[in-house]
Amino acid sequence: MRYLYLLFLLPTCCLAQSGSETVLQQLDERTPHYAEVAKQIWELAELGYQETKSTVLLQEELRSAGFTIETGVAEIPTAFVASYGSGKPIIGLLAEFDALPGVSQAAVPEKQARAGSNNGHACGHHLFGTASVASAIALKDWLDANEGSGTIRLYGTPAEEGGAGKVYMVRAGLFDDVDAVLNWHPSDHNGATAGSTLSNKSAKFRFYGVASHAAAAPEVGRSALDGVEAMNNMVNMMREHVPETSRIHYVITSGGEAPNVVPAYAEVFYYVRHPQMKEVRNIFNRVVKAAEGAALGTGTTMDYEVIHGTYNLLPNATLTRMVHQKLERVGGVTYTAEETAFATTLAETLPDSKRKPLSAAQSVVPFSAPDKPYPASTDVGDVSWTVPTTALRTATWVPGTSPHSWQAVACGGTSIGTKGMMVAAKTMALAGMELFSTPELLVTAKAELERRRGAGFIYEALLGDRKPPLDYRD
Repeated sequence: MRYLYLLFLLPTCCLAQSGSETVLQQLDERTPHYAEVAKQIWELAELGYQETKSTVLLQEELRSAGFTIETGVAEIPTAFVASYGSGKPIIGLLAEFDALPGVSQAAVPEKQARAGSNNGHACGHHLFGTASVASAIALKDWLDANEGSGTIRLYGTPAEEGGAGKVYMVRAGLFDDVDAVLNWHPSDHNGATAGSTLSNKSAKFRFYGVASHAAAAPEVGRSALDGVEAMNNMVNMMREHVPETSRIHYVITSGGEAPNVVPAYAEVFYYVRHPQMKEVRNIFNRVVKAAEGAALGTGTTMDYEVIHGTYNLLPNATLTRMVHQKLERVGGVTYTAEETAFATTLAETLPDSKRKPLSAAQSVVPFSAPDKPYPASTDVGDVSWTVPTTALRTATWVPGTSPHSWQAVACGGTSIGTKGMMVAAKTMALAGMELFSTPELLVTAKAELERRRGAGFIYEALLGDRKPPLDYRD
């Protein structure tokens, strides 16, 4: 295997260092353009599987740079794969671009909804997608300039926020021939950590009863809301008897229309999380049993629809150490006087326990491989069980800012967000150059993946064989 890689990569060997300054300079020159692309996506703030304009913007950038685009992959209209080059190695980059509902915010340091939209990029995916596209194009230019061989493949991945877009792309085999995947995420700091996340499975449980007058003929009715509440009570009692690191959340999405009508329909939306996907399967099956029992006990019927399911992130320290080195070379984010004033005002809105010195945006935190998983979930997890995958975070938000907050939306619409975005773009470009130039690194990363996932691993999506829930945000 090692000699095959050397055969493919001989033209680019030892070129990563010699071309790096040119790549960084080109990205600096293109920063105003990429800032405008990101701002357009920030303003669109399109929800999962509805990112019709955002995906076109990113596709146009890649197409104009010479990439071949395959659209509508994995039965998802807004998903795409952009490719450039040929042969091995194949280096993938992930690009997200979906927003979140209910977090509308203007690009100001005080809470202020943005007129005309209820949505907002509270997780910075407008920056995520744009930086990945910038990195892919920079890598393409570097390969061309050095007459290198190999394939750059950028994956346009919709609906990360609860829609599990990448899972359907993994299930469709779109990552099967990839040698390594580069990935990043907006944050309030700069760092590359070889850590894991929580696996997650969600479903909507729908109860069906019999409507009746709640005062004149309650004995005739069978309350679907009773079914939901009985289920919730049983699951809440179950919390004492699940592994301590489990997380179960729910919201009642439909509970009836009027108090004097026995609800004939009710729905509750559940998330089940745990550091290991096997345990998520077990807990989720127990939640289903609780729903079945609730329906039996309340004289209602029940069905459920799995909405999404994601694996825990499988870290790859081999790749992440290399990315950390590139991030240290690029450095963090330095604020101008205007940005400092914005950040100072915004920081005053953060809880005291979350506030950090603004200077934290300039530094890079040391590399680490934590034992405890980051308490969130991502569909990148499924990618990481299929191909060696690495990630970094950059300070696109004022230090101390939490994701999914109005403060994150506000920062993402300013030059603070742009600066962090370009730190990510530069770091991934340098990392990609290293991967194209160092075949031994890819061999070692693949060996680590195989060791971590264990012998005989066969990928099976947590969400089963369901089709992408293109209407889950309707």
